[in-house]
Amino acid sequence: MAPTPLVLLQRLLEDQQYLMIVLTIFFLATLSSARLRRTWSKKANLPPSPPKFPFIGNFYQLGDLLHHSFRDLSRKYGPIMLLHLGRAPVLVISSAEMAREIMQNHDRVFAYRPALTAAQIILYKCQDIGYAPYGEYYKLARKICVTDLLSVKKVQSFKFIREEETDFFIKKITQSCHKDVQCAFGKSPEDADGINRFGNLSREVMQLLGAFSIGDFFPCLRWMDVLTGLIRRMKTTSQKLDVLFDRIIDEHLTKTDIHHSLDTEQGFLDLLLHVQKENKLNNNISKDNIKAILMDMFLGGTDTTATTIEWAMAELLKSPDTMMKAQAEVRKIVGKKVKVKEEDIQQMEYFKCVIKEALRLHPPLPLLIGRESVTSTQIKEYTIPAKTRVYINAWAIQRDPVLWDKADEFIPERFIGSTIDFTGQDFELVPFGSGRRSCPGVSFGIAVVSLHSLTSCIGLIGICPMEKSRKSWT
Repeated sequence: MAPTPLVLLQRLLEDQQYLMIVLTIFFLATLSSARLRRTWSKKANLPPSPPKFPFIGNFYQLGDLLHHSFRDLSRKYGPIMLLHLGRAPVLVISSAEMAREIMQNHDRVFAYRPALTAAQIILYKCQDIGYAPYGEYYKLARKICVTDLLSVKKVQSFKFIREEETDFFIKKITQSCHKDVQCAFGKSPEDADGINRFGNLSREVMQLLGAFSIGDFFPCLRWMDVLTGLIRRMKTTSQKLDVLFDRIIDEHLTKTDIHHSLDTEQGFLDLLLHVQKENKLNNNISKDNIKAILMDMFLGGTDTTATTIEWAMAELLKSPDTMMKAQAEVRKIVGKKVKVKEEDIQQMEYFKCVIKEALRLHPPLPLLIGRESVTSTQIKEYTIPAKTRVYINAWAIQRDPVLWDKADEFIPERFIGSTIDFTGQDFELVPFGSGRRSCPGVSFGIAVVSLHSLTSCIGLIGICPMEKSRKSWT
């Protein structure tokens, strides 16, 4: 039997002579590598970089909140900054101008994703839309998403589900992800067995996708992810999701005749099965492809949507004057109607400003999903080597005092009469990214956030004393 890494380490520590040889070799290799990097840096004119330690790089300068740490470092080293996190070169973007360079001017070079451990295990070897490598499959999957799942017409067709789930949201505001689960699977998460497994699995997946994997930064230490149990957690969660998706897909195949024309009460899964059966895009869509794409619909519409709603409500509760303005607009347009319709929301100009301001202060992903350069390229006067990971700090950009007056304050009025939008054309407001890798579900996400979930809560808080409102939600 081959010795385990721990046994080898123990033997190494016991043999001091051998240990000194290894440490000497390691020191000389590190010194040589550092000299080569300095030579390359001077020759290539790499972006500014904080001082780093051998092997670990700049990890020692990062805290628990990465977007805060990146923002603090960028104030000293600039809006385009190169960090070395283990063996991974990481470019941090903290200004609207540099974000435009990455997501528009050099979009094709940076349209790729780093191959992260969690995405490989949980997202069916990155067969979803968010983490799929840029290429023919990604283009196909995105086309299916944009034309078949999340077109304006389809988003409107899901209106009945969003309105149906409003009362449920009011009663259980902390479980606001259910609207999107029903849109994804065509059923409420409590219809099957009365147990809310969807929300729990969603939170677990989001935690694992954001978890620190040693192997992603130190390939030679990948085995430590096994020892810590991280790989086991990822595989266990992946298996649970796989079983759940298999059961739901089989139920739909049994109960639904997907040869018939799609009616308005079918969800994302029915649409994906229809695309697969009809082979509309002359490309075979596998069952794993469907699961991976469905996972994006599931995650994008649960955790991120619920987070935005919670932050918006928190900011309104902290700002009584803003809350009163929003309530007044809701009452004026809705009148004595029992329920708010999506048509009503289109008339609520101040309410739209509230949504924009909530997304500005609290983007669903403070750091947009990482990108990776496929080739070496030039950004302004700096050379960006190939295989450099790129993180765009949307949180820092959207709180940049150069771009925003009183940047850290919740002031919806700043958007009155403003043409700035979050669709990816205005780089001072990029909660959903921009370019080839922008979120294809923007219109659906905003429809969910803007629906009764928020307007109804605003109305309830205004109609009832706070304590009664809280009781009515439980």
